[in-house]
Amino acid sequence: MLRVTVVESSDSSVRLRVEGRLTESCVDELRESCELHALAEGMRLTLDLADVSFSDADGIELLKNLRRRGVTILNLVPYLALQLRVAEGKAVPLQNNGDTHEGG
Repeated sequence: MLRVTVVESSDSSVRLRVEGRLTESCVDELRESCELHALAEGMRLTLDLADVSFSDADGIELLKNLRRRGVTILNLVPYLALQLRVAEGKAVPLQNNGDTHEGG
């Protein structure tokens, strides 16, 4: 289930809070909400995704497309941010897990 709520709105911008799981069955709902509230009107759109607990490949693809269209995405949990970076073809930073050894 997905819930989309308007948390801020002005003449030039809209901020939506997205809660739940962004899966294939909910992608159209989020896309339509974005178009209804901002994209069709040319307003700045911001999505707050702090309460999105999961996204499948369809959800990540939607986020990628929305960002390409100028949508600002806030508060993306780390593993979803990583999935989005990979989908956008951006470099993924390597993590140092402490297993490296320096020769001496």
